[in-house]
Amino acid sequence: MTHPGFGGAPADGPGLGRRRFLALCAGAGLGTAAACTAAPSRTGAGRLRPESERDAPGTTAWRLGPTGPPDAVSGYADRVSVTPGETFGLRVSTTAAAFRVSAFRIGWYGGAGARRIWASGRTPGRARAAPGVPAATRTVRADWPLTLPVDTTGWPEGAYLLRLEAETGHQRYIPFVVRSTDGTGRTVLLHAPATWQAYNRWGGASLYAGADGTYATRSLAVSFDRPYDGTGAEKFLTYERALVVLAERLGIPLAYSTGTDVHRDPGVLRGAHAVVCLGHDEYWTPEQRAHVTAARDAGANIAFLGANTCFRRVRLEPGEGAGDRTVVCYKSDYRADPAYPSAPARVTTDYRSAPGADPESALTGVLYEGYPVDAPYVVRSAGHWAYEGTGVRAGDGFAHLVGVEYDRVTPGAPTPGPLEITAHSPLVCEGRPSHSDSAYYTTPAGAGVFATGTMRWVEGLLAGTGELGRDHGMDARTRLFVTRTTENVLRMFARGPAARHAPPPDADPRAVYGG
Repeated sequence: MTHPGFGGAPADGPGLGRRRFLALCAGAGLGTAAACTAAPSRTGAGRLRPESERDAPGTTAWRLGPTGPPDAVSGYADRVSVTPGETFGLRVSTTAAAFRVSAFRIGWYGGAGARRIWASGRTPGRARAAPGVPAATRTVRADWPLTLPVDTTGWPEGAYLLRLEAETGHQRYIPFVVRSTDGTGRTVLLHAPATWQAYNRWGGASLYAGADGTYATRSLAVSFDRPYDGTGAEKFLTYERALVVLAERLGIPLAYSTGTDVHRDPGVLRGAHAVVCLGHDEYWTPEQRAHVTAARDAGANIAFLGANTCFRRVRLEPGEGAGDRTVVCYKSDYRADPAYPSAPARVTTDYRSAPGADPESALTGVLYEGYPVDAPYVVRSAGHWAYEGTGVRAGDGFAHLVGVEYDRVTPGAPTPGPLEITAHSPLVCEGRPSHSDSAYYTTPAGAGVFATGTMRWVEGLLAGTGELGRDHGMDARTRLFVTRTTENVLRMFARGPAARHAPPPDADPRAVYGG
């Protein structure tokens, strides 16, 4: 069934009243899929036809089976993304005699969540050697030989999960993007593989810890030439998938890309109505940041649906036989970075840090402050258009929605203006009282920029469903609030420069922080 304000059709009226909103929240087991089914159009004698890829028949069979031991089956793609019709290679290791691959495009699909676009035949399996780890940068590379070439002719643009299926029954994912080249008039979903890779522990080392678990032995550069650890797609599943499904359900024109692709070629951003950065998008190259900033300055709206965004400055370098396959970030060892001291703006450390300090708040409006935290999200500007139809009042809170990292508007940090703090959430992080802020600002070109200030925002789209195996204590009421707010932002931003369509921000940071 479809509920006003939460269904597939836009909410054109004044929005849900508070009593109606809370009544919906109280519905046992109410989920987005149950509440938001869009009706396909009819052709001929009542025959149904899909309006678009969004409405094509989907499948719930995309979910992962048992992964088994780490060597049961794993693999990686030799490209982060391709355009439709290009070929990429899969590099697979398995202890099984053979395996198959299924490619699932993530989307709405009537609530099923994915459509199977392609399936391989039976492919002989082979266990591959353990990776080597060069001493200089402690970069783990599998460098396995090509196992299976994949032709994407006929694949729609979008976010994909490739599922490796060993004959033993064990399975793992490989996340993949079939990217768009033209974003004109569209909302660009910007996936974050550099951040996925930064946290990837496969082979024993990430940008956070080495094989012995210490920071001192961490990698100084990490490679895409290796599988992801765990299920193979944990960052995508936690911080990105739910937003892709929601955006496709809304039916707004979408384009798909990654930060590493925008680093190389900003073409997809030209003429885009909006850019959406997802739940955890920490690692950016200076080129990516410059290209996204230029899109904003040309009038493209930007939504930062996470926290800790654009925090680390990285550099992309070649891998074995391919460009941009290595993510370099020396962090606190920046003096050992070969770019130091000759190219301070390229030294791979935090954007706010010397040399070449350029705090991320100049783009996002908010500044990353801390980890770990768990706190309620507290609405401040209840009349802001982003909250229309939610029924919230100033001071209303949503338990556990602020976490596990958070951002705030920080006096003294470079901040675009005019800027409005729409949520101001008290918290305590490592014994220190502070706040998390959601903020909205506009630019002279008319772009609107909205930042949630919490890393759990995209997770909140699934709160109370058990979909991710954990909810951090968030409930269905939080899910409905986050869903409606996100719908409002995506719909408004899809119309073009938000300053032309939405009320201007009530620029009041001093009312919150003084000065």
